[in-house]
Amino acid sequence: MNKNGSVTTPATPVSKSTSINGNGVASANINLFQEIVIRLMLFGLYFYFELKEAFVRVIHPEEMWLYKNPISPSYVPLALLYPAVFGLVGLVIIGYFIRSRDFQDFKCAWLGFSLACTLNGAITDVIKVSVGRPRPDFFYRCFPDGQMNEDMACTGDAWTVKDGRKSFPSGHSSFAFAALGYLAWYLFAKLHVFTERGRGQTWRLLASGGPLFAALMVAISRTCDYHHHWQDVTVGSLIGLTVGYLSYRQYYPPLDSRHCYLPYSSEVISPNSNRKSVSKRDQVPDESESDTKMLLGGEEKESKWT
Repeated sequence: MNKNGSVTTPATPVSKSTSINGNGVASANINLFQEIVIRLMLFGLYFYFELKEAFVRVIHPEEMWLYKNPISPSYVPLALLYPAVFGLVGLVIIGYFIRSRDFQDFKCAWLGFSLACTLNGAITDVIKVSVGRPRPDFFYRCFPDGQMNEDMACTGDAWTVKDGRKSFPSGHSSFAFAALGYLAWYLFAKLHVFTERGRGQTWRLLASGGPLFAALMVAISRTCDYHHHWQDVTVGSLIGLTVGYLSYRQYYPPLDSRHCYLPYSSEVISPNSNRKSVSKRDQVPDESESDTKMLLGGEEKESKWT
């Protein structure tokens, strides 16, 4: 308390990685060039291991029955999965940007999504190559005529055999859950599913959880077309789900935060950002209540979808 009876609001500490603009908004100092380089490196790592031969695991004749499922085409081929997922995520992010005109959110949304996809790809393929688990249809990839020789030397197409040793974990499953899981977190936040504004409204939960169900169906399809074992799909899904969530949280607050729909680069540190002294009767009695307002241009910024 000052001599004149006024109370000075203590300044909230700000890390060196953030700055405060004229409206008292904490803006994360995102080095865009650095972020792009990191994603390119992750993509390069993924591409390298995608072409690399996997560890050749010894297969005993008595366990070959595990890999004798028939060869069948993918129910969800990559030529369909990638355009569908990127198209859907892009449509949602661009659609929200058109309504909100929030460039910070637009930038952070793409940074988080690109991180989820590249990081997941690198992790998944490093594990694939290191483990070298045969796919359920490996026998007919290795012996197209169905006749196994004594040396167990594969007679099938070299690329098909090489790909047949990359069953664990499922890349389709990890990618689907990383990308669509990220989209689900994005929608959960924009529709306030886990805050007081959205709790109890089933349509918000269903609309936001739709991408997770789509990812689940992609993962299940990998066991139906005999391209993966159930363990491959389970672990791949968990990897993707974890990477997607961690990538999302790099740029956005928790889903139960009142400001979950805003990226960290738009989060207000203090309503009294000018650090002026206020009288005792005018000071905010409840600090948590004062933090419910996000001042951008002097006005509270609301989610454009609620």
